[in-house]
Amino acid sequence: MLKIASLLVAGCALASALVLTSPVNDAHIVQKVNNADAGWTAGFNKRFEGLTLQDAKSLCGVAEGWNTKHMPVMSYDESQLQDIPESFDARQQWGTMCPSVKEVRDQSTCGSCWAFGAVEAITDRICIASNGTQTPHISAQDMLTCCALCGNGCNGGYPDMAWYYYVQQGVVTGGNYGTNQGCQPYSFAPCDHHVNGTYGPCNGDGPTPACSKSCLPNYPKSFTQDKHYGSKSYAVSSRVADIQKEIMTNGPVEIAISVYSDFLTYKTGVYHHVTGSYLGGHAVKMLGWGVENGTPYWIVANSWNEGWGNGGFIFIKRGSNECGIESSVVAGLPRL
Repeated sequence: MLKIASLLVAGCALASALVLTSPVNDAHIVQKVNNADAGWTAGFNKRFEGLTLQDAKSLCGVAEGWNTKHMPVMSYDESQLQDIPESFDARQQWGTMCPSVKEVRDQSTCGSCWAFGAVEAITDRICIASNGTQTPHISAQDMLTCCALCGNGCNGGYPDMAWYYYVQQGVVTGGNYGTNQGCQPYSFAPCDHHVNGTYGPCNGDGPTPACSKSCLPNYPKSFTQDKHYGSKSYAVSSRVADIQKEIMTNGPVEIAISVYSDFLTYKTGVYHHVTGSYLGGHAVKMLGWGVENGTPYWIVANSWNEGWGNGGFIFIKRGSNECGIESSVVAGLPRL
């Protein structure tokens, strides 16, 4: 496969020069999108109130130069692609049995999207593969801090290596910040900058915590005993039907996309890049697809809490490799 630098730019127009001191909630961008009749609505998101493009750029943590060319590629025979429906939503298919499918996590001020996209999909896939008999909440903290091959922690990482770590080293459980659930809960607090926001203010980038191979005090298992392992990891073919078949068969996948400043203002509709500067590569979870007003889309869960987008979710245009969305899909299967 091509290098991620090429993959992520595919499908998106060239960006204007970066002005990183500009506010994320830019009235000019919102107006331009909404006046363009683009098929999606822009607005101000609480998650980025008072923040600059530099702040948002730090959240786009897919390391430059990442590629999946060394990974085996999952594709399906034509005979296996005959039953793909017009729409599919993992939240409807498995949400009752596996509530994690509907979850929106928060990476906080850390550029850990590469880890979040992986552990979110892994959490879902364990539950789906076990028919709801196993429901561990896989730890973003363990993946972020202990995967030495994954990159630079909060300063960016490699989605493919996150899945490799899952297969080779395993990942422990861990709830969201402040839950005291699982072996290693996430240590960065959710945040926003809105005076009436749900969370407290974001206080800038923090250093990547040190790897700790121990669980919370009084947790009933040791770090080693709590590990969950994958049986294999792979890239998924960029053909739309292959991605669809993979999701409806095995569950949500991790993807990487190019993020432009208009993406930060998304509220509703089917997103495609209209205007604004390129900020970087960002990893997220893809969980389904559909059609709105004649425009096909993918359903994506972000890791910027419910104060962004449509309750933390976004529809992204499907079938034209918008912002590289179909060119960098990675996944794996659990070892049950």
